[in-house]
Amino acid sequence: MQAWDLAEIDAARAAGGQPYREFLRVPNLSAGLYVLDAGATDPQSPHTEDELYSVVAGRGAVTVGDETREVSTGSLVFVAATVPHRFHGIAKRLEILVVFGTAEALEADRGPGQRP
Repeated sequence: MQAWDLAEIDAARAAGGQPYREFLRVPNLSAGLYVLDAGATDPQSPHTEDELYSVVAGRGAVTVGDETREVSTGSLVFVAATVPHRFHGIAKRLEILVVFGTAEALEADRGPGQRP
């Protein structure tokens, strides 16, 4: 079994100075914690994998393609591969569990801030 504590993942993320911290990578799945402070700009671009966002805490909005909806603690949002998407209007720090269906390219193959 592998198990994690979100507070520890968040502390490691913050220490690294990045909004995203991956904590699981296996051939068909990867997962991480994505944090955006109130008023922050979401720098991400579309990914080559399907992904599921689970809002652990906070409040804001997300636009996926041409559809926008409010998100808050407990919201789940699926984004198909290559579809443009972005969190915005962040009223309260968003803490988001991100699960990618197939692990995305190795970190060495991407630049900083390209992924949650």
